[in-house]
Formats: sequence, structure tokens, C-alpha cells
Amino acid sequence: MAEKMKAFVMKKIGEVGWIEKDRPACGPLDAIIKPLALAPCTSDIHTVYEGGVGERFDMVLGHEGCGEVVEVGELVKDFKPGDRVLVTAITPDWNSVEAQAGYSMHSGGMLAGWKFSNVKDGMFGEYFHVNDADGNLALIPKGMDYGVACMLSDMVPTGFHAAELADVQFGDVVAVFGLGPVGLMGVAGAALKGAGRIFAVDSREQVIPIAKAYGATDIIDFKKAPTEDQIMELTDGKGVDKVIIAGGDQRLFETAMKILKPGGRLGNVNYLGSGEYIQVPRVEWGAGMGHKFIHGGLMPGGRLRLEKLARLIEFGKLDPGLMITHRFDGFENVEKALELMRTKADGVIKPVVYMTSQRVNE
Repeated sequence: MAEKMKAFVMKKIGEVGWIEKDRPACGPLDAIIKPLALAPCTSDIHTVYEGGVGERFDMVLGHEGCGEVVEVGELVKDFKPGDRVLVTAITPDWNSVEAQAGYSMHSGGMLAGWKFSNVKDGMFGEYFHVNDADGNLALIPKGMDYGVACMLSDMVPTGFHAAELADVQFGDVVAVFGLGPVGLMGVAGAALKGAGRIFAVDSREQVIPIAKAYGATDIIDFKKAPTEDQIMELTDGKGVDKVIIAGGDQRLFETAMKILKPGGRLGNVNYLGSGEYIQVPRVEWGAGMGHKFIHGGLMPGGRLRLEKLARLIEFGKLDPGLMITHRFDGFENVEKALELMRTKADGVIKPVVYMTSQRVNE
């Protein structure tokens, strides 16, 4: 196997490009994967253009993809070369004390389960490395489109985790902020958990039919009037039971507190890539005593979660493919797809790049 590979990297804050790098090495518990499809993420934009994780030099970008196993370590039991696999964006070390405590995504330290394009090279290379392969890979179901498989890396599990963090219950009134792919999956997750009414907050026309398809009952255009005014009017001044934040910036926490009922929960999965502080309004928070709970979390990773979420797609409960607006063929188009995510041009919601002419797992 070649010792060098082509990769698309963050050269430094504000600059991306193609370089040649060493092919990753495989440890005894690990796997080396050849991508079958890749997808850029808004998080890549925060990382490169906002310096969200600090300075990085020649770091391979990307944490959303699926691929074919080309090599496994001698201690890997359940996967072999030739297997076509789902790969979670968060790849914990499953024997860590943090994983034993129930917070695998923070194995090795806060957010340290997020390794791709953070603390090690990501997926946008001709090969990429997966630690703890038995815990962090899952087989792609037969008949699944590879682009849809990419959505199981991050978009689906992150959006669904927002609904979990908000503790959505049957009949709840829920507001979802930011209808990017994660927010759309937040809508879908809230609907599947039984929300009775879902306010989807965004201003882009292209996301409205998709949000409705996933279960949104009301669309709030924040450009027409303050969001809190619109939602409070539509709820007769009562507000909402739960809030999901999947986009926007720190200012949304103020809006959320204004519409959240006492006893309500806020689930945040938005990557806040800039700024030093988040301001929570004192009065709307009940002067600190309003029982308005803020839960922010990095999505869980792992094979079990991948298999469960894949089952929703396999048996027709969820179609993440509705979010894919642009499909490209060929590794060289990763750069074009990332630029689409940066500029939000051409009505983009989610672009996918296929590495092979075969787009579906057979």
C-alpha cells in the first residue's frame, strides 16, 4: 500500500488546500479506511475560518464519511478488509474512565472523543484512521446510499442528541433554532420522540418543506419579527416546553430563556466557534431560580448508536437524504463542496462527494 496519500487540509487558520501526507498507520485496535463518500460540515468552516479549535497546520479536514476497510489491527475482532462501514464523527476510547462514567464523548478530557480534524487528521484523505475500530464502526446496511450513510456520522446523531438533551416528551411544545442539517435532524428527533408542536426557526425558504417533512408544525421566520414575540403570540403567552439550539450564535440563549417555560429544558448541540462568553438574561432565567435548565453536549459516538440510527433509515422511519442538495463525483470535488458550505450558495443544505461511481451499498 502506498506510503503517501493526497489530502485536503487546513493549512492554517483561514487557509485550506491539497497536500501530500504520510498514510496513517494502523495500531492493534484500529482500522484504516478508504472513503466511499464524504461530506463537509459547518463545523469545518468554524474550525478553518473562525479558529474554533485554535491554530492547526496541515491538518486533514473532515469528520463525516463512510468507507471501505483496507486494514485492521491484530486485536480487531469484528471487522475485516473489504467491509463497508459507517463511521461515527466522535470516536471515543471505550476503555477510558470517562466512558465508564457514561460520558464516552469526553474520553481523555473534555471533547476529546472528537478526534477527527481536531486532535488528529480527519477523513478528507485517500485513507483515514479510526481508533478502537470494534467500538466505532458499524456495517453499512445493504441498499443504503453512501451519501445517506455520511449523514449517520454527525448530522443524524447530533440532531437527535439535541432532542435527548432537551428531554422531549410526548405532546411537548418544542422550538428548534437553526435549520441546517443538524437542526433539521433536531426537528426529526423531536418528532420521533413525540413532540406535539414544533416551531422551526429559520429564514431560508429552501429548508421549509424539508422541516415540515420531518415534523415541523410551525415555521418562524426570525427576519419578519422578533422570534420571541412570534412564538409567545402563537402560544397565547405560555411559551414552549423545550428548546433545541442547533445553529446561530450566543444571542439565541437570550431568546430561548424568553420563550422557555419554568421547568423547561434547553438542549444545545451548536458549535459556538467564537466569542468568550454566553449571556443568560437574569430576569428571564427567573433571577437564577426559574428551573430553566441548560444542557449542552457533544453527540455520543459508538457502534451501538450507529446501528440503532441506521435501523431507523433501513426500515423507513427516517430519510436523511432529503437534506442532500448537491452530489459530486470524485475526490477532487471535496474542495468545491466545502466552499459551498462556507458560502451557503445555490440553496445548499448538505453536499456529498462520492468516491466511486457506485453510490449504493450492494
